[in-house]
Amino acid sequence: MKKILIIEDEVTIAELEKDYLELSGFSVDIETNGDTGLKKAKENKYNLIILDVMLPRMDGFDICKEIRKNMDIPILMVSAKKEDIDKIRGLGLGADDYITKPFSPSELVARVKSHLTRYERLVGNENKKEEIVVRGLRIDKASRRVYINDKEINFTTKELDLLIFLAENPNRVFSKDELFDKLWGIDSYGEVSTVTVHIRKIREKIEKDTSNPEYIETVWGAGYRFKG
Repeated sequence: MKKILIIEDEVTIAELEKDYLELSGFSVDIETNGDTGLKKAKENKYNLIILDVMLPRMDGFDICKEIRKNMDIPILMVSAKKEDIDKIRGLGLGADDYITKPFSPSELVARVKSHLTRYERLVGNENKKEEIVVRGLRIDKASRRVYINDKEINFTTKELDLLIFLAENPNRVFSKDELFDKLWGIDSYGEVSTVTVHIRKIREKIEKDTSNPEYIETVWGAGYRFKG
């Protein structure tokens, strides 16, 4: 689950942002002071930071500057100020986006998702490590071994190929046709229904409850998605 830090002194706004982000599947922390917000950003591993400009004890510009000294993660700056100079300053200090209040929570969620996707694409090869760890699932790509809560589970070659492909592309929906073409090849003999069979077998091996999957979910009418 992606972790987001909101540094915002207006508690009602921060709580509203948190509610919408959590509904979209993110884990969210809130800090209302600039100095404590910077401390939390440095001491914890977040995937994205939403940063207000006007904060007590330390403003958002200084926080952004400090974060950029050590971390390369998306930063979305938020402000009631509409002046271009503030936007230019924020982006110049390393912010990835600048959102002017008031804005709809759904717009914020959309921007968060967009920047996370873009960031993951830019560092794609770095993120595709030899080991994939998602909650209790661990996939060692080098040895082609899979563990659930440290218990090794056996997979066929194609089952493992399919699991790795989905796990390396989390939160993206793939149709059965796409998965068949990517894993079996467009010129392969067989039917796309083999994808359904393989997904079922994978679920039987990694899911506690196959009717309520924790890892691979069915998006009705669209395909399958690995929940990162």
